[in-house]
Amino acid sequence: MTGSLKTERLVSLDVFRGMTVAGMLLVNNPGTWSAIYPPLQHAPWHGWTPTDLIFPFFLFIVGITTELSLRVRRARGDDDQAILRQILRRGALIFLFGFLLSGFPFFTWSSSLDGASFGARVLDRIEHWRVMGVLQRIGLAYIVGGLLTWRTSVKQQVAILAALLLSYWALMTLVPVPDTGVPGRFVLDKPDQLLSAWLDRVVLGTNHLWVGGKTWDPEGLLSTLPAVGTMICGTFAGKWIGEQQRPLAERLAGLFAVGALAMMLGAIWHWVFPINKNIWTSSYVVFTAGIGAVSLATCMWLIDVQQLRRWTHPFVIYGTNPMLAFLGSGLMARCISSIWTWETQNGTRTSAQGFAFTTMFASWLPPREASFAYAVSFVALWYLILWAAWKRGFVLKV
Repeated sequence: MTGSLKTERLVSLDVFRGMTVAGMLLVNNPGTWSAIYPPLQHAPWHGWTPTDLIFPFFLFIVGITTELSLRVRRARGDDDQAILRQILRRGALIFLFGFLLSGFPFFTWSSSLDGASFGARVLDRIEHWRVMGVLQRIGLAYIVGGLLTWRTSVKQQVAILAALLLSYWALMTLVPVPDTGVPGRFVLDKPDQLLSAWLDRVVLGTNHLWVGGKTWDPEGLLSTLPAVGTMICGTFAGKWIGEQQRPLAERLAGLFAVGALAMMLGAIWHWVFPINKNIWTSSYVVFTAGIGAVSLATCMWLIDVQQLRRWTHPFVIYGTNPMLAFLGSGLMARCISSIWTWETQNGTRTSAQGFAFTTMFASWLPPREASFAYAVSFVALWYLILWAAWKRGFVLKV
């Protein structure tokens, strides 16, 4: 009975992770950024949309899998040093992969450097190489969260989580920002005037921040601290799921109840520290962890209790190879949208992505429908790629 529950649980987790990966590809690859359905866009600043759940779900899942993995490793007799090496090695590789993806193709391809030598293009790319990013944040959160939960008790972990979230709240709202002297609570609606933005500019430099922000980075240094909190929330879910001596119904009820409570607490905290993905506010951590717990419990209820599994296979394929999906789709998207371009007959330049979108979708569909159809096609293409990898038993692991 114990082995059966373990298998079912892992299938549920793969489905939940696969839905998150597929959702990431869907929202990251529209046909055009000028025509997107509102639920597939990030909230402009405060607030949230379904798209704003994808990244915290990733970190929540990292926490769950980390806890379950540590249980397995301890059960087979791995010592603390082996576990520590795994945490550091895996987190460093995730960060490195993200850092290299940020720099790809390692030279500036922009037409603004037409006529410049290849060496000058490489140098310009290095000078404007973004340091942080999605995978970089996941890698750092995995290392810090893993170390904080590695040898601590549940009570200590609760205290650590509370300290992280409350300290971040205090730093972002009470501490005067050095270059303006204004406490953050008065400028929470001004991205470039917050303490997190100031720290990123001082430590990383404006040339190495997200190009869309220029003076601030949504995956910056200070806001990575509460992201560690999201990972720790996932470890709590992993501990609860792993309590196999408890009936499955009891574990599901616990996930639903705690998830609903966390959503309510996050919504209340929003009144004084708004839910905001870009600065990963403490209310955002609590709120999205609650939705993550409820979403996972729903998957487990459908798959493990109701045995409704016919719909799960595509998401299992996505969920078993998330690193390949993330890196491969990111490299492909950058190649076809920015690097692979050519000059048209009227003298303008077009990208492979723009050509495919215009000829296959925009030529006969309204803008939003065409953009959405392109994104769905991109997700379907990557399902076929991941399916081929799955058939051959290839999984990109770190």
